[in-house]
Amino acid sequence: MKPNIKNYKCNDGGPLAPIAIAASVGLSTSSPSSAQADTLRAFRFYPCRSVFQISVRPGNSMRVILAVSLLVLALCTRTTAQVLSLDSVLSLIEERNPMLQEYESKAQAASAYASGATSWMAPMVGAGRFMTPYSYDRSLHENEKGSWMFSVEQEIPNPAKLNANRRYLSSKAAVENENRAIQLSNLRAEAKALYYKWLVAEEKLKVLNESEGIVNLMLQIAQLRYPYNQGSLGDIYKTEGRLAEVQNMIEMVSGDIAESSFRLKGLMNLPVENQIMIDTATEVSYQPDPTIYDTAMLTQKRSDIRLIDKTIEVMRLNQRAQRQQAKPDFKIKFDHMQPIGDMPKQYTAMAMVSIPIAPWSSKMYRSEIKGMAYEIEAMKKSRDAILNETTGMLAGMTAQLTRMRKQLNNYQEKIIPALKKNHQTIMLAYEENKDQLPSVIDAWEAMNMAQLEHLEKKEEFYNMIVNYERTLEK
Repeated sequence: MKPNIKNYKCNDGGPLAPIAIAASVGLSTSSPSSAQADTLRAFRFYPCRSVFQISVRPGNSMRVILAVSLLVLALCTRTTAQVLSLDSVLSLIEERNPMLQEYESKAQAASAYASGATSWMAPMVGAGRFMTPYSYDRSLHENEKGSWMFSVEQEIPNPAKLNANRRYLSSKAAVENENRAIQLSNLRAEAKALYYKWLVAEEKLKVLNESEGIVNLMLQIAQLRYPYNQGSLGDIYKTEGRLAEVQNMIEMVSGDIAESSFRLKGLMNLPVENQIMIDTATEVSYQPDPTIYDTAMLTQKRSDIRLIDKTIEVMRLNQRAQRQQAKPDFKIKFDHMQPIGDMPKQYTAMAMVSIPIAPWSSKMYRSEIKGMAYEIEAMKKSRDAILNETTGMLAGMTAQLTRMRKQLNNYQEKIIPALKKNHQTIMLAYEENKDQLPSVIDAWEAMNMAQLEHLEKKEEFYNMIVNYERTLEK
């Protein structure tokens, strides 16, 4: 921003004086004395509520213009806080939070493990002496000198075992995805609670700022009346104490806002120095969910129940993999003997098969199958218990939310309007010397207490909604 020189006029070598348009751009001048008129030109400038003073000497007008422009630009440049809606906050958390990325990596790891589940063991290759005597003598007969032996062998696992193991390992990725869904639900609930806490804190701040203005007004009136024996010094001190209490509450609420800001930035994985702001026009609504008694719908919505189902499926696949242990594995082996002496070449070719149904070897996988069957049954009971508990919790929270909403309506429609009218009436009587300051303070305290209690109840209501939605995973 540069000062417009054409909006100034010079009167017979006197100081620069702004014409009428100067008033519209926030400029004012102070005329120096006549002794300093030829050496000093000064004006005050108020951009962005910042005040500075410039001294102008002859011949330095261009430098002054440049300095004013740079200073105004620096003062007017402010870091603008980014306003984030609740949906934007939740989207950023799902996209950027490292805790969720951890589960994504674990799911990818499970898929990577499964991709190698059908691989075979590496072949074995060997070379050495075969049937060679310990005491070697030149007088040995040709058929007594032994041979060089070259050996190759390969284990061939049963394809049914490999496929069963691959399906078992692949199913673990679904478990990690459900763990991620549980963590996401927890993070969403935490973010909503912080967002609503900030939203209520902004309302508290507005109420407290209004209260500060009211108490300031009472204090000023009391101070004006005291010299005329229309009030007591104790009332003034009491009002000053109430003013300090309101200012302390403002500081406390401002601290809560800062804490919510930093915690939300941590959840969104944003730099600490970033400035964010919530959408204060956010409206929090609540409607009872008609599916809270439908266990089938709850099973689909609740990630912890889906986690149990996925874990049961993993254990069933592990059972099938263990049952495949009863199937045999195979092995082939080929040995080639290259004689040292004058003997014919020889070889050995063998095919081998395991016998896993032998009593001393089948006991291990049979016990594994039986133990996993008991664990599956235990997890089914746990799932049924969680469903029953969830149904009861949702029914209780529905009744509690209905009651809390009625309380908030009573505060908004009856309690606070009545106390505001009471305070206005007593304040008007006090201004007309028909009442005393203690009555005004009592009326203000009742109104202020009711407003803050209303906001506390509203925060509890919002937290209950968060828990309700968290239970339903909405």
